[in-house]
Amino acid sequence: MGVEIRTAGASDRELVVRLLDEAFQDDPVSSWVFPGDDYRRATHHRLMTAFTDIVLAEGRIDITAEGTACALWLPVPAGGDGGHSGDGGAEADDAVRLRESVDPANERVEWIARLMAEAHPADRAHEYLWMIGVVPARQGEGLGAALVQHVLDRCDREGVPAYLEASSARSTRLYERLGFAPTGRTLDLPDGPSMWPMWREPRG
Repeated sequence: MGVEIRTAGASDRELVVRLLDEAFQDDPVSSWVFPGDDYRRATHHRLMTAFTDIVLAEGRIDITAEGTACALWLPVPAGGDGGHSGDGGAEADDAVRLRESVDPANERVEWIARLMAEAHPADRAHEYLWMIGVVPARQGEGLGAALVQHVLDRCDREGVPAYLEASSARSTRLYERLGFAPTGRTLDLPDGPSMWPMWREPRG
């Protein structure tokens, strides 16, 4: 039986935030941004809320029918940065606003936004898989792969490439099976984990 997928709307906002908060509590990058279990449990959901609001407004959130997995996608035009904040002008202001709205004293929120923006491909329009989360009790069942493939099928039909940053070496293997390839560089967080930017050309 296939995985039933629907598009999330504004009424799903709290569900998506809770799902992402639970799915990423033990993620290496989330653990770096919000070090310490108690601190992360108290604060992490604010970043997931900010991301959810951006994608509800500008992109698309796919969610499984039972609400246990979701994927956040943004369409990025040529010259865009995938919703991240870069290192100059208004984009830098966006990074500052993100930090101030999520966790004002935590510079790591701003740092990671800038680092990801600097690495984001800007020469070609593409679909950007910003986040994909599966609640821990349902991980390993293929829900994440089904959510990603749901959009990749459309990318293939329309001839659109896709991009993501994998937050663990384990997840890169899943994405490679779906046709993504490492770009040849890593994003190395200061005194923290690495992320692996990956690109996928559409398949004929």
